[in-house]
Amino acid sequence: MKQYGYFNNKTYVITDRNTPRHWYNYLYNDEYVTFVSQVGFGQGIAQDDKGRRLSPVVDRNVYISDGTQFWQATGLPVHEELDDYYCAHNIGYTDICVVKNGIKSVCRFFVPNSGKREILRVTVENISDKEKTIKVIPFSDTNVDGIYTPQGYNTSSAEFYPEQKAVAGSQMSWFGGKGFRKNFAYLTCDKAVSSYDTRRTAFIGSYGNKQMPKALIENLGCTGTECIAEKVCFALENTVTLKPNESENFYYTFGVTDIIENIPQFTANELERQFAEMAEKYAAICDGVHIKTPWDNLNNLFNDWLKYQTNMGSRWARVRHNGIRDLTSDSECLGCFAPDLASERLRRVMTYQYSNGYAPRTFLDGSVQDKNFSDNMVWMVFAAHAITKELGDKSYLLRQTKFNDDTSATVYEHARRAVEFMYGFTGHHGLVRIWGGDWNDCMDRAGMQGKGVSVWLSIAFVRAAKMLSEMARWLGYSEDAAKYREYAANMQQRVNAHGWYGDRYIYAISDDGHLIGEASCEEGSMYALPQLWCVLADFESERQNTAMNTLERELNTDLGLLVSRPGYSKYLDHVGAMTTKFPGVQENGGPYLHGAVWKLAVDSILGKNDKVEEGLRKILPDDHTYFKTCGEPYTMFNCYLGAETGYRAGTPGQSWRTAAGQWLLYSLVRFIYGLTPEFEGLRIKPCLPSSWKDCSITKKFRDCIYNVHFIGSGKVTSITVNGEKHDIGKAIVPIKNATFDIEVILG
Repeated sequence: MKQYGYFNNKTYVITDRNTPRHWYNYLYNDEYVTFVSQVGFGQGIAQDDKGRRLSPVVDRNVYISDGTQFWQATGLPVHEELDDYYCAHNIGYTDICVVKNGIKSVCRFFVPNSGKREILRVTVENISDKEKTIKVIPFSDTNVDGIYTPQGYNTSSAEFYPEQKAVAGSQMSWFGGKGFRKNFAYLTCDKAVSSYDTRRTAFIGSYGNKQMPKALIENLGCTGTECIAEKVCFALENTVTLKPNESENFYYTFGVTDIIENIPQFTANELERQFAEMAEKYAAICDGVHIKTPWDNLNNLFNDWLKYQTNMGSRWARVRHNGIRDLTSDSECLGCFAPDLASERLRRVMTYQYSNGYAPRTFLDGSVQDKNFSDNMVWMVFAAHAITKELGDKSYLLRQTKFNDDTSATVYEHARRAVEFMYGFTGHHGLVRIWGGDWNDCMDRAGMQGKGVSVWLSIAFVRAAKMLSEMARWLGYSEDAAKYREYAANMQQRVNAHGWYGDRYIYAISDDGHLIGEASCEEGSMYALPQLWCVLADFESERQNTAMNTLERELNTDLGLLVSRPGYSKYLDHVGAMTTKFPGVQENGGPYLHGAVWKLAVDSILGKNDKVEEGLRKILPDDHTYFKTCGEPYTMFNCYLGAETGYRAGTPGQSWRTAAGQWLLYSLVRFIYGLTPEFEGLRIKPCLPSSWKDCSITKKFRDCIYNVHFIGSGKVTSITVNGEKHDIGKAIVPIKNATFDIEVILG
């Protein structure tokens, strides 16, 4: 397998620009997210608290002109000869280095801890033996004036603002929640500007492109244009003369503001301080857990990147929209290494829940958007349960938290109303309605008449009701505890009576009574999730074993765990959008990694060490034991494509914007290493891959440090804590500021 780079501690260094596709890094704070590839490609998005958005950056380039020719400091085009190149993706920032014509440039991209903006630092150094005068020209398209469409109306304007050393364009919008008014996207610099452009047809040209812009071909620099009723772009030019071995830094800020005078004017020292604070923040967040295994690729992925991906998901969901399910589930995973932050994130998501208990699919463009999804409530219960156990503080459940109508209730009450809503939101056989989709977003036609039901979601409800009963017991609410145990038992009985067919749980029953996921179905006769979740929901062991045996036989392939099989080859109106996808693609019979990381948890619960090892090797991005092609080795994908896709088989789906990374991290900590939080302390019940004869994990837990070293393989035979024998299965009680050195012998 061709290698395009390598890990250097937490940094991934790309040395070959011509990767199979753009390899991205995501940079973010609570108000702004951007992504940047190994050649600078990407987009920046600013968001207010109601999900209204502006996009100041749509693709970006940095050009260097030395008076005789120009080139791109981000490494495009990939076929152009360079004297040197590398891209270093790091936690919170990316550096791209290019050497050409005796000029070394390093472009550093990062997002500071606050503010709706991203920072670009360009360092240029003359490594030749002659004095050189060069121009540094950062450029970006923008959507502040809307998405460009041929023969569309362009009515916006943009200009240069000398006092702010900035180019800026405006759009009337509701962004920021202060009424319908002008908001500005801008590009500003810390040094004197020698020229600029805001008119795209002047800089790029009517027939040019970003790799060969008209202004640079004809002028080797900007042309000083402003823009009226044309497509806006942003370009600034700085000119500098460098002696041999002399260097200079230029700092640029892309962002949005409501007032031109508020465009920030930061000094170099201030921006370097913001960079250091950003790096310090992520180091602190990611310091909650570390692992050491015999697999370097897993160590490199887990110890920085999975935590960074999890943190992003708990704030930005899948980036393109603010999915409630995604934000909530990712907050649950965040809790295993940053529970205080996770507890804040969960309460934020709960503010978008209705006071009747229903939780919408997303909030976006200034409104809560239901989108007819039925599963968003269960994830809130799972997250509240997990985070409370991590904190070891039952009072978290009593914290007042708003609903989306500004009324308030406790965290526990939010969870309780979620369960009550779902228990009353039923269709066929008293199972929970699927409505316009559950976890499977694309099963969007099965229940729109209000009769169709999701067997998977009904199983997930059982798990949620059991957890709510446990939370009620913690708080001393004995009547609630009994009530929700009964809810769980009732729903479990209905699932077994109406969702179990021979050797499997079906996935759903449509409005018109079609069984989805039943063995006699011509296509889509088997689904993974109900089989996995009957274990997570602690159904009867006989059913668990039968369901999982069927799953192994029908869905576990060398390409990974298929979410369903066989893939649908024709559209079925009683199923919906998943049947419009090519067989083997995502939900339609593809190896979907969210299901695969749940299987890691399930195999761990069932004590299947060899299956855990097999499952890890199948999903890790930089492990080629099983057939798959190369993607970013430092982040997780949503899927690999199935065998039916021909030349696409084994290629990865989208990176970053998926729950696979978050649940991989959670499965490793909570189920594979088996570090289980209880109110009395941390219990250890591992199910480690058989080949891991020597591995360890360090976890911060309630002001303590647990250093756990595992020796051997198989089941736990002894545990010692600071040299003293400890009862197997008993929690290790935290002592404030203590460090526990724990040895676990397996055999």
